[in-house]
Amino acid sequence: MQTIKGPGIFLAQFMGNEPPFNSLPAICEWAAGLGYKGIQIPTWDARCINLQLAAESKTYADELKGLVNSYGLAITELSTHLQGQLMAVHPAYDALFDGFAPAEVHGNSKARTEWAAQQLRYAAKASQHLGLSAHATFSGALAWPMMYPWPQRPIGLVETAFTELANRWLPILRYFDECDVDICYEIHPGEDLHDGVSYEMFLDAVEQHRRACLLYDPSHLLLQCLDYLTYIDYYHERIRAFHVKDAEFNPTGKQGVYGGFQSWVNRAGRFRSLGDGQINFKSIFSKLATYDYKGWAVLEWECCIKNATDGAKEGAPFISNHIIHVTEKAFDDFAGTAASEDFNRSVLGLK
Repeated sequence: MQTIKGPGIFLAQFMGNEPPFNSLPAICEWAAGLGYKGIQIPTWDARCINLQLAAESKTYADELKGLVNSYGLAITELSTHLQGQLMAVHPAYDALFDGFAPAEVHGNSKARTEWAAQQLRYAAKASQHLGLSAHATFSGALAWPMMYPWPQRPIGLVETAFTELANRWLPILRYFDECDVDICYEIHPGEDLHDGVSYEMFLDAVEQHRRACLLYDPSHLLLQCLDYLTYIDYYHERIRAFHVKDAEFNPTGKQGVYGGFQSWVNRAGRFRSLGDGQINFKSIFSKLATYDYKGWAVLEWECCIKNATDGAKEGAPFISNHIIHVTEKAFDDFAGTAASEDFNRSVLGLK
């Protein structure tokens, strides 16, 4: 077994226009001061990284890594959540998702997908230059509007969607393989990969590609009323990244999983700061340690009640206190009995 690395923090929800959140050096100093040991970098934020340059220049990547290291931090993963979302967009969401892409591809879904694919290639090479083994992203979605089948879906529609999704991702997966980096899809409502079954459908479509891995975030599983602990038993071999995010689900006689079009604070299911929700993190950290998870535990903060700075301050010690420093010996080693094949056979009465 191996001790999980952490605590890390995903910078996406903290970057802003005011110091210390408006530059990479300032936010690194802030995060280190709170006790974090790693940062997950949102690659769409130019204040954090020039993604293309990190892919094209090992020197720049080394300088970026050195800057982060100078604050006592490591880069846990790069994130292309926004770009990955644009790998597949149903037309119903075109206008909404254009904001994730540069203006020159707005209104042109084909060009936008090509831009996203290039961003992911940059992320693969940049990750390689930075010495990273895992990358965090979304899958995108063609079939999501058909999730609840009314009106009934045409026969074969979902299969067509997953075939197309696989066709778009397979060249990217192969390039990540060349760079020796795993793609970690965050299983998330709004993505075609939103639970275990849909992930398995995607794996089948991409021929069980070894780089099609998982970012484990229990909050999105809890809000679907999915068994997020057994999920680890099923998919631990594919889990390469971990967002530590809390959530709660409190259904009423008026509202359930779908949320009734309410704001986050008024939904039955909502994200919370660590320790304020319902997720059993002790069992999660135990299972991941048991299965020899080798990656980072990274705070993702999206609480609908508590402010971000308090959530970040509480997050580092919460994660540190849950990381299990794994044992190097069995509890009963002291009572061990020397053995051999001959001795074992005699104990069993076979001699």
